[in-house]
Amino acid sequence: MTSQSPEDPPLRQLVLKIHSRCDLLCDHCYVYQHADRSWRNRPTFIRPETVRAVAARLAEHVGSRAVESVSVILHGGEPLLVGPARLRDICAELTRTLSPLTALDLRMHTNAVTLNRRHLDVCREFGVRVGVSLDGDRAANDRHRLDRRGRSSHDRVVRGIRLLQEPEYRDLFSGVLCTVDVANDPVAVHDALTELAPPRIDYLLPHSTWDRPPPNPAGTTTPYADWLLAVFDRWEQQGRPMPVRTFDSVLSTLHGGPPLTESLGLAPSDLAVIETDGTFEQADWLKTAYAGAPETGYDVFRHGFAEFAAHPGVQARQQGVDGLSDTCRSCPVVRSCGGGLYGHRYRSGNGFDNPSVFCGDLRSLVEGIADRVTDRTFSPAVLGSAHLSWAQLELDRVLLRRAQEQPAAEPDWADAWRLLLALDAGPGTAPGLDEVLAHPYVRTSLQRSLRGPADTARFMALAIAAALRAGSPATLSWDQPGTRLHLPTWGTYRLDAPGRVEVTVAPDAFRVREDRGSGGSWVRPGEVSVSARWRPVGRLPVRDGPLIDDADPYRDCYPFPVASPQECGGFAERMARAYELAAGQAPDRYADPDAFRPTVLTPLAAGSGLVLGGHGFGALGVAVDVTPEEFARELPRIGRRARRTALRETADLHRPGSPAGALLDRADEELGRRAREEAARALTALTLLPESELTPTGAVLVARMWSQWTSTGEGS
Repeated sequence: MTSQSPEDPPLRQLVLKIHSRCDLLCDHCYVYQHADRSWRNRPTFIRPETVRAVAARLAEHVGSRAVESVSVILHGGEPLLVGPARLRDICAELTRTLSPLTALDLRMHTNAVTLNRRHLDVCREFGVRVGVSLDGDRAANDRHRLDRRGRSSHDRVVRGIRLLQEPEYRDLFSGVLCTVDVANDPVAVHDALTELAPPRIDYLLPHSTWDRPPPNPAGTTTPYADWLLAVFDRWEQQGRPMPVRTFDSVLSTLHGGPPLTESLGLAPSDLAVIETDGTFEQADWLKTAYAGAPETGYDVFRHGFAEFAAHPGVQARQQGVDGLSDTCRSCPVVRSCGGGLYGHRYRSGNGFDNPSVFCGDLRSLVEGIADRVTDRTFSPAVLGSAHLSWAQLELDRVLLRRAQEQPAAEPDWADAWRLLLALDAGPGTAPGLDEVLAHPYVRTSLQRSLRGPADTARFMALAIAAALRAGSPATLSWDQPGTRLHLPTWGTYRLDAPGRVEVTVAPDAFRVREDRGSGGSWVRPGEVSVSARWRPVGRLPVRDGPLIDDADPYRDCYPFPVASPQECGGFAERMARAYELAAGQAPDRYADPDAFRPTVLTPLAAGSGLVLGGHGFGALGVAVDVTPEEFARELPRIGRRARRTALRETADLHRPGSPAGALLDRADEELGRRAREEAARALTALTLLPESELTPTGAVLVARMWSQWTSTGEGS
């Protein structure tokens, strides 16, 4: 029997069928209304011994593969029909067996018709997050989702959602799943769902195959894309009040990120399904293809997850683009679409070797979203370093404003914000603020605070550093969590202990007072002799020399570790020599006002080379073992990449997902190497793309590259 290869991704999601019947009779349900009728022969609810076997098999898998987290989705039929007592026993067994080995994420998908407090008390006890199926307003929902007596389910589902939104259960609500019916008004459906304020909405295409195509009552070319794009426009108009998984997945993949749903993208499947009798199945939506399509012949009493993962049907969904049809592999949106849901590709005669039955809709949806999010406003940042630096500074200001608006910001931050506004308003003080904001690791701290808890101490230090640059008197106090108070662009002050600090700025000095311990003397950063508590940031003693920042707490934004102080001996001397070599080898390039000039160098661990990190324009990580000759040789190449990255941060160059992105990179890299033939091929390919693929900014960039290509030929 085949076993799973160690290279195969581990299974991280299990759909566990705990009840095989349902209290609704939805006419679009893939379990009861499509080709597969195997539910008739399965136990109504899962037995305790089956749950124990499932938990043991899953524990064996996560233990052998060191899986950090696993999701178990309680499903049906309708899972609530097991009742609160059985539900608790199931959750307890899974938690008892799996929690010592991995982070267990328990979820449940339900129609919520019978959801009550006893169910939710069990969910709260075990942290079970609940997703609810609802297809919109009453008219839209009841087009398909009626109970077995032909009655509306809408009010009962909404009642269940309202119960989930009560304070004691609110954290359990994971979102709403809505099956698309193009006969319904898309805006009315979306408005009805957003009125319920779910934490997420997931729009699902109706399960269909080439043998059983999706409904198309109007007979239009791409009815499902048109429907979803109308919802997308409404979602954008609302300000994206909650995530919509289909849209977020397309936006992610268009910008090079991962897919966020199994129905789109090229990520390998990490899903298993176990029915109420303990049999392993592939994704259960395969039931829409033909009777027996999801079957594997395996069960938890005789087989493990490794054997299931090695099943040919499971392996077929691990191959990425190589597992797609020829049509899909040549499609320009394949990275976002991924061929669509595997089950939607089925056709009698050649199985799943087809594009999705929604192929035209998926391409239209991806391209429609790409067009809508592309900013075609011309950006002067493409014209030179001065414009690019200004655009980068404006981006830093936007990030600073967003960070200030974070609801979790502490009261002390209001004082810093008032100081920053005052500095920005003064023509004599604004340049000092700009200099601090342009420091690359300020960008890193702002980005991280937007993704997680706000670093109030960093914001306070930023404001003090700006006031010091501006020579503007100021006083701020805050709780400093560590003993190192770092002022961006200036240096680090050592405290006696964490705690409350008060920092006062005079025109050319600052003073730190601590609630406990010593302190209080003035530090004058411009003087050679300074306090033993103060360690300034160094600057390379060359023309336009960058800072050498080996202390900023946010300098750890490179793909390699920063160097320890013990590793940095002689670093400044080697960098000074490197700058001399660079100026001597290419004096014209060094004199070019648009040449890349790092503003900050940070020493990295040996073997790292020269690297850019996740920070603002101007920072460069340099390994402590990089020679001056290597630095001088590599700086122009990595400088072109830095400018390209910075330009992309401030302007759209092409429609996201377009081949223009890779061609621009290739052309720029080849120009940097002075490889004229290779650069010409990439530039020619860019020129031949449809006009809509490039924005006006991107078109100007291509024109400037052609000019550079011409000038390299004239100089040869």
